[in-house]
Amino acid sequence: MTESTPMLVQIEEDKHWWFASRTRAILALLDKYAGPGKKGRRVLDVGAGAGNMMHNLAQYGDEIVGLEYNPKPIPVAKERGWDVRQGDATEMPFEDESFDIVALLDTVEHIPDETTVFDETFRVAKPGGTMIVTVPAFMWLWSNNDVINLHQRRYTAPELKQKLEAAGWDVPYCGYNNFIVFPLGAGMILLRRWLGKEPDMSSPHFDDDAYQVEMEPAPGWLNSILEWVGKVEVAMLKRWRLPWGTSVIAIARKPENGSTNI
Repeated sequence: MTESTPMLVQIEEDKHWWFASRTRAILALLDKYAGPGKKGRRVLDVGAGAGNMMHNLAQYGDEIVGLEYNPKPIPVAKERGWDVRQGDATEMPFEDESFDIVALLDTVEHIPDETTVFDETFRVAKPGGTMIVTVPAFMWLWSNNDVINLHQRRYTAPELKQKLEAAGWDVPYCGYNNFIVFPLGAGMILLRRWLGKEPDMSSPHFDDDAYQVEMEPAPGWLNSILEWVGKVEVAMLKRWRLPWGTSVIAIARKPENGSTNI
């Protein structure tokens, strides 16, 4: 039996429970639907930011390229040794059928023209290629975090699946993530909304010195508990589609013949 692709803890973001839990879910689904190992593949990280996920995604390809619209985090990514290019996800500077794996991780919700993003990722993916997508779930969970991230929308799993299929993708998996912590997360959002109190977090969209949106910190003991919960959840996610959560996670595949209905 092939060992699971490990989460590589190399940067501070990996230590935050939310990043760690999301990464484990991403790796589990890529292992299942794309297969572990490099196998001569090319990987594209759309919305790469400061390259926070590129060291983990690089385990799936011999070459990894990042694309980022905001110029602020790109110098940080380059300091980390990653090839991150400035560009627009609605008009990618890549040739057709260039990548075996495309990652669209908490990115498309920032972009007004989501349809063109799904079309463009389809265009640059090779026939038979795989895309993994994560987005925030449920518009009724809209919070200050969405505001400081300049989000355009949140999704349900059926909605994301329908939009991917409309762009030509096959969608063998679309479900929710952060299932176990959902009552705590949703309850916290609704309580803060009722109290009118939100945490003060920096954002590159509003703060000149910030290159990415600050993650809300958790005390060490709570971070450890929530990271352990994430490990339990990824074991569940490998077996079932989880019925709800604060995030949606999907696997999309480009048909082998490269056909599309757009």
